[in-house]
Amino acid sequence: MRLNIKNFGLLETIVILSLVYVIAMLLWTVSTRPAVEAKANQVKENHKKVVDFINNEVNQCGNSENKNTVWGDPCNSEWIADKVVKYINNNLEIENPFSDDAKVKTDPDPRIKAEGKAGQSTEMGVIFLMSSNFQPEPGSEWIVGTCFKSPCVAAGNNELTSIYR
Repeated sequence: MRLNIKNFGLLETIVILSLVYVIAMLLWTVSTRPAVEAKANQVKENHKKVVDFINNEVNQCGNSENKNTVWGDPCNSEWIADKVVKYINNNLEIENPFSDDAKVKTDPDPRIKAEGKAGQSTEMGVIFLMSSNFQPEPGSEWIVGTCFKSPCVAAGNNELTSIYR
């Protein structure tokens, strides 16, 4: 079998290089997908762990108004967001697979941190708890949000959960 390279020009070269590039990108995507999914699943589990922890405290305090939460706030008064975050970071063993320095933080609007907006960077894997304190009135809301896959603004790449008292 002989190749006729006589009529092999610029267009043919571009087509061959494009084909090689597409195949290389497909192979790279396939080889890195399991690692990306593992990181995303770990962040989702962390998010669920934080939400379940706070919901359990809400339920326990609903049954007994005169006791304190595990982080020390009275059940029947406002809960200080910074105390909750400090307790979670020290006791829940949450690991951020994207960064060593950030686990759970407070933020005035976790929606923006989890979804990201134009021109704003997001911290992948960080769980954001609303920085305003959790008020004791029934119906008070706390929002927990995180981004686990880039781009965060895309549907399905972030988690947002409302917790009510």
